[in-house]
Amino acid sequence: MKKIFLSIAIAATLIACSDDDTKSYPPPTTGGSGNEVGTAQIWVTSGDQSRLLSAQDNLSIIDNNETTYPSISINESEQMQEIEGFGAALTGSSAYLINNLNAAQKNSLLSDLFNVESGAGMSYLRLTMGASDFSLGDFTYNDLPQGQEDATLANFSIAQDEAHVIPVANSILSINPEVKFMGSPWSAPAWMKTNESLYGGKLVSQWYETYANYFVKYIQAYQTNGITIDAVTPQNEPLHTAGYPTMRMEADEQADFIKNALGPAFAEENISTKIIAYDHNFDEPGYPMTVLDDADANQYVSGSAFHAYAGQVSAMSQVHNAYPDKGLYFTEISGGEWSTDFSSNLRWYTQNILIGTTKNWSKTALFWNLALDENHGPTNNGCQDCRGVVTINSSGEIEKNEEYYAIAHFSKFVRPGAYRIGSSNFPDNSGLSGVAFQNPDGSKVLIVLNETPSSKTFSAIMGENRFDGTIAQESVATITWQ
Repeated sequence: MKKIFLSIAIAATLIACSDDDTKSYPPPTTGGSGNEVGTAQIWVTSGDQSRLLSAQDNLSIIDNNETTYPSISINESEQMQEIEGFGAALTGSSAYLINNLNAAQKNSLLSDLFNVESGAGMSYLRLTMGASDFSLGDFTYNDLPQGQEDATLANFSIAQDEAHVIPVANSILSINPEVKFMGSPWSAPAWMKTNESLYGGKLVSQWYETYANYFVKYIQAYQTNGITIDAVTPQNEPLHTAGYPTMRMEADEQADFIKNALGPAFAEENISTKIIAYDHNFDEPGYPMTVLDDADANQYVSGSAFHAYAGQVSAMSQVHNAYPDKGLYFTEISGGEWSTDFSSNLRWYTQNILIGTTKNWSKTALFWNLALDENHGPTNNGCQDCRGVVTINSSGEIEKNEEYYAIAHFSKFVRPGAYRIGSSNFPDNSGLSGVAFQNPDGSKVLIVLNETPSSKTFSAIMGENRFDGTIAQESVATITWQ
């Protein structure tokens, strides 16, 4: 991960709420009347933090679809992509901080993050294969003194992960067995690279098959520890190098590695782990399309992954339109000291990362560090002022940041196996936006964002029925119904 200022400026002004806007809102009584045919549950997080994933009074579903309020129409018969999960990255730094909590603190935090009933119900985690810029130090799973090689990977070991990452991952699975894991390397072992360093350089082609076997051993080692790796990307941020573990990998090189080594190795070992191309910013959609344009690589690739430090989220739809049979995954964005206003961040994440990526066909929406300390670390020569989804202070106090609430409005309610369903756009001048899903159990979920400085009443229309709700200024609401 590299820290780049977000391309969309985040306003830093928190607009004060009127007294009326800090109260709960009962269902409006104006608009087309009708008979109640059901109820919808609503949870709200407000930019002023007066509500934090707070349940509000139920909304009445009535058998009348006429309304004068800004409205969104929902069509459950129109199914788009299947959702795999929402979450963040269990980096080495995050795992270290979580694992050093006492047992009660750790269980409480992991329940807040992963328990579906009492917490945020996060369902997807990204792991770093070896060190990243948020690890306790530099390492891969096969480090050797300079000048030595290990073609058979006899010295392969995930011992570093066994200290913190694997115990925390297993604790998470004990709370929520649905959680999936994606692995992404920041660098191959130095002896496989052109510059014989973990920093920068490229993978030497003579080691393609050996490096593919490195992935196989990683997946098998994690499986031995009770953790299934659902997907891997060949390289995190392949167009970025820095003074921490990184590795350059051009699109044609990634296609060559997949078709000549990684894909065949997985096939030979009967590994079902998905291979996801790219794993970098929105601004280079040509990269994954180059990989997918290669028919021999394409057969092994399940989809493409994106980050949000540059470019526009519409790049995901560009790739979807070219390859509608391939999945899309959003895998990284970080908050930090460059933007500290809770309300602005809540709105930006909800609009651009959660609504934005899912409306552009993403199956996941993942943030960067699951947890960091009050000093934005531990860091490993990378971002010095990043913010975790939660902050674990040295005192043991835990703070849930705006990232937590933004994710929770999706992860708690939109479960793995859900489908995004058809939903119209609110009128352009309404300041409202939304996205809808249907869960495997048939329940429906609508997330609505109000970006304006005043409360808004809206209608959601489902065929002949509708419900009306009022959402406070600068707030996000999740509404569920059967």
